Amino acid sequence: MATVSVFDVAKYILEKKGRMTAMKLQKLVYYSQAWSLVWDEKPLFREKIEAWANGPVVRALYEYHRGAFQVTRLRKGDTSKLNQEQQDTIDAVLRDYGEHTAQWLSDLSHIEDPWNDARKGLPDGAPCDNEITLGSMHEYYSCLPADYPLS
Repeated sequence: MATVSVFDVAKYILEKKGRMTAMKLQKLVYYSQAWSLVWDEKPLFREKIEAWANGPVVRALYEYHRGAFQVTRLRKGDTSKLNQEQQDTIDAVLRDYGEHTAQWLSDLSHIEDPWNDARKGLPDGAPCDNEITLGSMHEYYSCLPADYPLS
């Protein structure tokens, strides 16, 4: 299992992209995990991802930035724990997803199977802490075209 934490990944994203909404940070962390499973064939970080009403959320990260609409930096986390392969994966996610708005990323996650499957049977907006499993993420994202989400 990964020894890197979600805080290491989130701190790296903020150092690369600068201030962003908490929601956007959550979605970029999620997509970094998803594509690490596909490209690197292993999880990027150890914390689980939950299928909240506004899309995928890592509860530990949420608890840390709770109440903040914008996140500028994290005191928690150590980007030096990320190896080159992990940095390359996050950089590719930032290239493909990083210029989109938080709402666009949230909407995208809502049409994808991992989030929908974890929320099966729940009405829109209902609270949910069901896990989006690594297996469901790997299965879904490994079947997407190479130019996704741009296609």
